Amino acid sequence: MNELELISEEELSESFEDEGIDLIGSENQSDGNRLLEEQVRIERSNESANAVYDYTPVSIPKNRKKIALDVLWYAAGIVLSLMFVLPILYMLAVSTKSEAAANQATGIMLLLPDFGNLGTFFDNYGKVLTEYGIWRNALNSFIYAAIAIVLNILVNGLAGYVLSKFKFPGKKFFTFIILFLIIVPVETSIIPLYTIVTQILRLKREMLVLGVILPAVINIFNIFLFMQFFESIPKDYEEAARIDGAGNIKIFFRIILPLSKPIVATVAVFCFIGVWNDYLWPMMLLSGYKDLLPVQATLQMIQSIQGVTQGEVMASLVITSIPIFIVYIAAQKYIVQGFGSAGLKM
Repeated sequence: MNELELISEEELSESFEDEGIDLIGSENQSDGNRLLEEQVRIERSNESANAVYDYTPVSIPKNRKKIALDVLWYAAGIVLSLMFVLPILYMLAVSTKSEAAANQATGIMLLLPDFGNLGTFFDNYGKVLTEYGIWRNALNSFIYAAIAIVLNILVNGLAGYVLSKFKFPGKKFFTFIILFLIIVPVETSIIPLYTIVTQILRLKREMLVLGVILPAVINIFNIFLFMQFFESIPKDYEEAARIDGAGNIKIFFRIILPLSKPIVATVAVFCFIGVWNDYLWPMMLLSGYKDLLPVQATLQMIQSIQGVTQGEVMASLVITSIPIFIVYIAAQKYIVQGFGSAGLKM
């Protein structure tokens, strides 16, 4: 950093004489003062222009307790990750092996596919898809899930819209009932549902498919998610639409739903996973109609077949798991946004 250099009185006088300034007279004295001030100003401006500021990063040492806690958290995260990842690796590995290779594998080979026999690598998958016909039941599950998703969004979305945007007698009571029913296990309603479907609705034979879809349409937790998300949407949008002459139904489909893509995607994913993984309820209704069973029911039947191998069972598990992975990964961003927005008023 440059420093301001101060010169002696004699040097200053000589410089003034070189400039033709006499310090004796008052007029010349003021000229000398101005010259001195100018010199000081120039020196200071040069000092500011050439100043170099040295910012040295200061490292704050962590204390040992903080380091120990960080190590503990990382170790726990690694252990939990392995608990989830290792079974998936084992499932993928065994699905590519014959029964003999699966029984002989030990150690790290339990988690590695059978790369030594590439010719038979996908034999288990081929047998599961063709011989056991799991693709037909997977198609059934896709159809059931698609219908349930559309109806689920419409019915639960309208219910959430009414509870969040309208005032009516008994609103607090219905909201309390919804919150209460969230904690009630689904299994407690299976017997009443079976009675309603078989005796009150009198669904028989192929029409029992409706009995599989209808219970998946109404979901208390999805109503709660819609209600919480709709409350975060400003009322200005609705008021502007009403000024233009839009009614409640038009506002819901033209304004509310387009602004609710995150929560719609979240509900769609949860509905798909629920229908895809449903086993007990479809087996109660469709046990006598093998071609109408969803994929999880068929998966249980494959495991009970005499002579089925470990590789075939694992291959069927992989096939039934792939759609869930794809759907969840594709909609992960919307699920995070949906829960974040729906939790604003929780």
